[in-house]
Amino acid sequence: MLVEASAPSLYAPNASADPKFSRPLVDTTRTITVIPEKVMQDQGVTNLSDALKNVPGVGAFFAGENGNSTTGDAIYMRGADTSNSIYSDGIRDIGSVSRDTFNTQQVEVIKGPSGSDYGRSAPTGSINTISKQPRLDSGLDASVSVGSAWFRRGTLDLDQAINDNSAFRLNLMGEETHDAGRDNVKNRRWGVAPSLAFGLDTPTRLYLNVLHVEQNNTPDGGVPTIGLRGYRAPSAGTAALNGAGRVNSENFYGTDSDYDDSTTDSATLRLEHDLSDSTTVRNTTRWARVKQDYLLTAVMGGATNIVQPNRNDVQSWSWSRLANTKDVSNKILTNQTNISSRFQTGSVGHDVSAGVEFTRETQTNYGVRAITPPPVNIYHPVSSISVGGLDRNGANANGQTDTFGVYAFDTLQITRDIELNGGVRLDNYRTEYDSATACGGTGRGALACPAGTPRNTPITTIDTAKSGNLVNWKAGALYHLTDNGNLYVNYAISQQPPGGSSFTLAQSGTGSNANRTDFKPQKAKTSELGTKWEVLDKRLQLSAALFRTDIENEVEQNDDGTSSQYGRKRVEGYELTAAGNITPEWQLLAGYTLQHASVREGAKTAQDGGSTVPYTPEHAFTLWTQYQASDSIALGGGARYVGGMHRGTDGAVGTPSSTEGYWVADAKAGYKVNANLDLQLNVYNVFDTHAVSSINKSGYRYHPVEPRTFLLSANVHF
Repeated sequence: MLVEASAPSLYAPNASADPKFSRPLVDTTRTITVIPEKVMQDQGVTNLSDALKNVPGVGAFFAGENGNSTTGDAIYMRGADTSNSIYSDGIRDIGSVSRDTFNTQQVEVIKGPSGSDYGRSAPTGSINTISKQPRLDSGLDASVSVGSAWFRRGTLDLDQAINDNSAFRLNLMGEETHDAGRDNVKNRRWGVAPSLAFGLDTPTRLYLNVLHVEQNNTPDGGVPTIGLRGYRAPSAGTAALNGAGRVNSENFYGTDSDYDDSTTDSATLRLEHDLSDSTTVRNTTRWARVKQDYLLTAVMGGATNIVQPNRNDVQSWSWSRLANTKDVSNKILTNQTNISSRFQTGSVGHDVSAGVEFTRETQTNYGVRAITPPPVNIYHPVSSISVGGLDRNGANANGQTDTFGVYAFDTLQITRDIELNGGVRLDNYRTEYDSATACGGTGRGALACPAGTPRNTPITTIDTAKSGNLVNWKAGALYHLTDNGNLYVNYAISQQPPGGSSFTLAQSGTGSNANRTDFKPQKAKTSELGTKWEVLDKRLQLSAALFRTDIENEVEQNDDGTSSQYGRKRVEGYELTAAGNITPEWQLLAGYTLQHASVREGAKTAQDGGSTVPYTPEHAFTLWTQYQASDSIALGGGARYVGGMHRGTDGAVGTPSSTEGYWVADAKAGYKVNANLDLQLNVYNVFDTHAVSSINKSGYRYHPVEPRTFLLSANVHF
């Protein structure tokens, strides 16, 4: 008998690469979006933030506080900052840097609490990148790309079998570019990722992975919001700004001294052993370090920061600038053991994943001398000035978190059509934190020097610790309506303690800092009702889900000046996704979400005084599709919609309280020259949409959507 089956879609992997998710994705009772390597290649994606544009409602929407700007992959998801819930192969990926995808096999986005999966994490989701591993099918893939704004990039992916059971893989990357929409913003990075595998196709396998990435970038403090919808001058004396028009979105308000350097190193050893055909044990050890230092200059908004040499000539006005500095080192050392097994107890089938984890994370922030940049002209900024570099002043802040975690998940096959699943994770943690401030400074947080103490002497300001236990759990049920579709429900609880992944603790007292040691962990409860289907000969996966997340223990200030944890937020809505092949030649990845994020109890956090949670678009849509028109020609295109968002509140006057929604369209044309060479042209923002991509808390600054650009790539395969 001949059995025929369609080849699996490269746009829709069947399973997660994380062994904690042991069921096929179509039978996993969670909203999980997988962005495979094929999609990233077709789109010309080179970094994590761009890859996440394939997931509706996920993105870099927040541009930082007043004078401070966000850096790296500053990701928001379902109303919460998810930057500290980014993982690599199931291990926390430390640091606030931009992550290149040259060594990434796929990106997995899990929406809803992930505490039972990874321990302390953001309340509304997590992001897990999967690294490339050696294979026995030897081959070489290389790419050379050029594009707008002097974009230049080269990558190499070499996989070489050593013998019948061992292989070596090497991934290389180098990139240099100017930002197409921003003057003077440049990026340069290179990376190398060698890996070895032994025992492939045998019961015992050993993997060794090393990663080294260096980046030398110019950070971007953003553009003043003058002239945008909702802007008005902050005072009568500055009313001329109301009719002055927008500033040029290409303007750069930094200095020649601005820089953002980082070095990422990691080494991973993973041993796998099949105890039987149905049981596998894995042990993973990883050491990683991310060192980053930067000087980022941003304008300070508000009437008091405006310099008016000629009050009648707006073109002569300047804004003061603030120098943001960072000199930090993050390290992680972890050992994780997992066992997965399938077995029967009577008529009930079990699919079990259990494990233990020991992790130490440390962070050291070095204090640096104060830098005071001169004011900058609002409409005609000059960046060709030097304000010096970073000099450590002896002050520092040190944080360390030790965690022991144990977890167990089980999916019970009750009948052919009914599955029940559940899991629990217990984490015992201890966070220690101390900080010293250089006395004699000025501005917010300045510390006076004790009598007889020289200026810039480090004075210990905080020395405290917090320990406790976190119990996170999830439970779900799935009913197979047909062989192709199911209906499921899921409920999960996730917690994040004071200090979170930033280690910063505040001593107990009357302050409103959410990281006070006497405060309880933030808790998130999520319920989800959904359905998943495999259609068109199981080439295309469709899903729909209703969700609600309640976040508790938010810190609120009482009328008497004290603080309590009675604040509550809720994010609810629905999500629709499609991934796979409509026909063998036509591929698709699409998603739409509607999300209402509101403050249920406590102070309003949006500038307009409403209950909406900031930086959360109510509507978001993403689509990418590609059609193989012939053996040689492939045509692709996509569209993204990000709905309008409210910004946070901090007392700023006259700045926009929200952003407007916008559409962006992309396109691709591919031509296969022969079996070893193909050419690819990607055009981004085809219609040159001008819009606000992210806005800062005060509304003084924003980052614009990148203008129309192109990328031409030559890809070779052997």
